[in-house]
Amino acid sequence: MKQFLLVFLGGGVGSMLRYGLGKYLNSAATGIPYGTFAANILGSLFIGIILGVAAKNSSLSENTILLLATGFCGGFTTFSTFAYENHVFLKNGDLLSFALYTLGSFIIGFAAVFFGIWAVRFF
Repeated sequence: MKQFLLVFLGGGVGSMLRYGLGKYLNSAATGIPYGTFAANILGSLFIGIILGVAAKNSSLSENTILLLATGFCGGFTTFSTFAYENHVFLKNGDLLSFALYTLGSFIIGFAAVFFGIWAVRFF
């Protein structure tokens, strides 16, 4: 039961921060979801750092990993919103934004995870 509570708490904080980031960065004028993009990239970096630290020196407990990686990063990042925003781009015929957002999210997101893990090894 404790593990569920940790995931719940981390996810709640992550979701609130993602909501705030979206309210602050998403552009109603252009329709470009900068907030979702930033949350997904930052969340990818965070999970790389968290799991990199956990692998490097076993200093993070299973409960801490559940709170931070599963809970916080899971709540902070969002695949469902990313998928919906891409649907909107396609529905509006905006193939360039669709391609840039999709490719940029995947490439930069993967790079952020790898960078987070790499950075922990060297710092």
